[in-house]
Amino acid sequence: MVRSGESDRIDVQDIAKRNDGKKGLPFALLRGAAICLPILSLAGCMGAGLDVFGGSGVDRTVSTGTVPVAKTSDGLSDAIAVRDLVTAADISQGSDSSIPWANANSGSAGVISSIQEDNASGMRCRRFTTTRHSFEGIAKFDGNTCQLGNGEWYLTSFGPRS
Repeated sequence: MVRSGESDRIDVQDIAKRNDGKKGLPFALLRGAAICLPILSLAGCMGAGLDVFGGSGVDRTVSTGTVPVAKTSDGLSDAIAVRDLVTAADISQGSDSSIPWANANSGSAGVISSIQEDNASGMRCRRFTTTRHSFEGIAKFDGNTCQLGNGEWYLTSFGPRS
């Protein structure tokens, strides 16, 4: 005998609700990893780069592989080229004329703008001013050359004007 109302009852299960207990342990681990992985990745980027926690400063004791610029002999060959022109110049007609020069060895060129002769020290000396146009730029140089007892000219100074 069936009572009224008992046979009409159907066991209905709500499928719209989530039931985590049925997903199992692998799903829980995957969900935890999905949350932790981005957080740990971003924390690694922030920690070292932005110095959030006041870590150690820049290590100044480490030396890099920089090498000092080697001094070439082009400056010396330029000085000798200018010296040769200064000593060969005829300054009896005045020192107002400019003398252009070029050095094929270094590729430098310039203009000697003034030459003054001086015999005050008992030696014949010539002070001069020139420009030098090179791959390093354009600079003005002052120099001095003196004639030795044997007739040779000796360059006593040649350097950029300060």
